[in-house]
Amino acid sequence: MEPLGHRIGGSVREFSSPALAGAAAGGLADTVYDTAERTPGLVQLSRWSEGRWQPVTALEFRDEVLALAKGLLTRGVRYGDRVAVMSATRYEWTLFDYALWSIGAIPVPVYPTAAAEQVRWILAETQAVACVVEDEDHAMTIGAICDALPDLNGIWQLDRGCVAALVEDGRSVPDALVHRQRLGVGPENLATVIYTSGTTGRPKGCLLTHGNFAAEADTLLAGWGEVFRDSGSVPPAVLLFLPLAHVYGRVVQVAAVRGGIRLGHHAKLTTDSLLPALAAFRPSFLHAVPYIFEKIHQRAREAAESDGRLELFEQAAEVAVEWAAAREQRALGHGPGPSARLRLRHGAYDRMVYQRLRAVLGGRVRSAMSGGSSLSRELGLFFAGVGITVYEGYGLTESTAAVTVNPPGKPKFGTVGPPIPGTSVAIGEDGEVWVRGATVFAGYLNHPVCTGQALYDGWLGTGDLGALDEDGYLTITGRKKELIVTSSGKNLAPFALEERVRAHPLVAQCLVVGDNRPYVAALITLDPQALAHWLKTRGREQLDPWAALVDPELHAEVQRAVAGANTTVSRAESIRAFRLLPKEFAVEDGLLTPSLKLRRHAIVQRYAEDIEELYAG
Repeated sequence: MEPLGHRIGGSVREFSSPALAGAAAGGLADTVYDTAERTPGLVQLSRWSEGRWQPVTALEFRDEVLALAKGLLTRGVRYGDRVAVMSATRYEWTLFDYALWSIGAIPVPVYPTAAAEQVRWILAETQAVACVVEDEDHAMTIGAICDALPDLNGIWQLDRGCVAALVEDGRSVPDALVHRQRLGVGPENLATVIYTSGTTGRPKGCLLTHGNFAAEADTLLAGWGEVFRDSGSVPPAVLLFLPLAHVYGRVVQVAAVRGGIRLGHHAKLTTDSLLPALAAFRPSFLHAVPYIFEKIHQRAREAAESDGRLELFEQAAEVAVEWAAAREQRALGHGPGPSARLRLRHGAYDRMVYQRLRAVLGGRVRSAMSGGSSLSRELGLFFAGVGITVYEGYGLTESTAAVTVNPPGKPKFGTVGPPIPGTSVAIGEDGEVWVRGATVFAGYLNHPVCTGQALYDGWLGTGDLGALDEDGYLTITGRKKELIVTSSGKNLAPFALEERVRAHPLVAQCLVVGDNRPYVAALITLDPQALAHWLKTRGREQLDPWAALVDPELHAEVQRAVAGANTTVSRAESIRAFRLLPKEFAVEDGLLTPSLKLRRHAIVQRYAEDIEELYAG
């Protein structure tokens, strides 16, 4: 057998962490029935109804899941069948997941923003026998392609009462029929098929088992349970606003149900919609992507500037970062911690600034977890200084979400942490990150060649580039397939440079280009709300925001962001020219994945003329 070191590029540096949680038995749905027997009155979920959050006990949820499972059986769904779910994040998605798992069926998530061709591909490849849709638009999308889906026998629409109709159909089905199928589900059974985001080609279906999800959820509950429940005497609660079509959202759902953490749902990932929902729900813990933390910081800064308190905010932010950095060093054994003077300043700003920011998130959040992309070190320190420690992690769909997470009490901001318990991480000579553990998937649906390329002797090649420090903390530096090689032969991983430009409040997105070009350049989009605020504070709100793209003062502002990013790289790697684009890259335009990652090839094609002009003359 080929040795691992040779397979991933010669010598290997590896870090492993012993498992905390034992291997789970049975399927994911068992938790619902076991919890209802053990603690029937536990408030397992909350659902938004009649203008407030209504509690759902473990017994009530079990009864709803069982009733829906019986209805699914009457509609012909059988053990091993695949059923697609195309919806935003909502209570009914969780209900369908557990009802399908109760009869050994397999939910297949579909992003509600997916194009008809993407939906057709997923439903055809998975041979879905039915599809749950949210609204009439989704139903029309399925209806337009159903002739190409011979296995599809049903379309059930949430907004037209499909849950009640299915429950009514199943009233005569004995409970024992559901339990017989549920008890036949084990950790090795397929739980779901989640499609990759498709940043490097057509999305592939990842086969994730009940055991994969149980290992991930139970490990997070065992290792991070203390921070999930850091809410004083009030029971822990989490508001799920991440897409349930993404693996991160599904893991949050499973962990909450398995851990007895009250779960609520919110459909929109925009700060204008999310912040009022957080204030009403008052979660004890936050699961989010860096975009959310960036927007919260940006909105707080804008509010302070509008109130004439910008100088106070910036001073408070500086103290928060300094205070958190000193505490970080002490936790890692490298320093004495914050000085007496720094503690006094931090306490003063806590009363004037930090308390207000925590109140925006409901007032109970003291810890959070971030994944999906990179969170800057400075932003992580800022939130820790405000009183909300963000534990950044790293993972893929193929690894059932996180394979590394910063540990409680010892985060290294700017890294994605060491391997989670029961997981190993290795770095090949070419810098690729390889992972191994109970959360690694079973392969790609109908793609044995791709599965063989990704998996070797239990190890998963992630395609990401990274480095491990002496304590086993991982830092992600880019993607193998995204390396830029200039015409002078200089290699550049654009990820870190782009993230540094994006740290500026005005910048929404940055795409670095330069393959086979004489120097590095960038396409930059601006945040519309931040741009409107920038114009207003300069008394120019009457100016059309996008007409301002040619404004010399605005260019100078963005140039400062680019210059700041350039200080971290050599001249050969620095951005020499940039172009401001009049529109953000969007999922609807095919330029972002549903998880908000850049589709580089599509962007380069769309803006080919702009790129050529960057190098003209």
